[in-house]
Amino acid sequence: MKTIALLTQLLLMFLGIFLMIIVLLQRGRGGGLAGAFGGMGGQSAFGTKAGDVFTRITVVVAIAWVLVAGGSGYFLRAASESRSRALTGPPGITAPELDAETESPDTSTGGAGAGTSGEPASDASGGTEQ
Repeated sequence: MKTIALLTQLLLMFLGIFLMIIVLLQRGRGGGLAGAFGGMGGQSAFGTKAGDVFTRITVVVAIAWVLVAGGSGYFLRAASESRSRALTGPPGITAPELDAETESPDTSTGGAGAGTSGEPASDASGGTEQ
């Protein structure tokens, strides 16, 4: 999963750069960067039909960018979850020392916990632990 996540990130970057270049080359109302390549502000750098072609290319690349961005997020999340599973072990199995650290003192009686006031802790039958 890590390799696929990296490849989708690279593809996303290249699609983004290509999309920026295509948008800058399009014919705009004010000329934009396209006028710098071809002369007049209202004309495209690559001829009269280039505006329609660039518009179609822009739409296709934008749709591809959105799809790759979604896939990239999915693969990054899957890679992250597999890494965390590798560090913590299989789901549902915990180390005994982790369970001991997460246990909290008995606060069901409203007290500060068993044995904190200097008195011996009592068990459920009412007796004291020795």
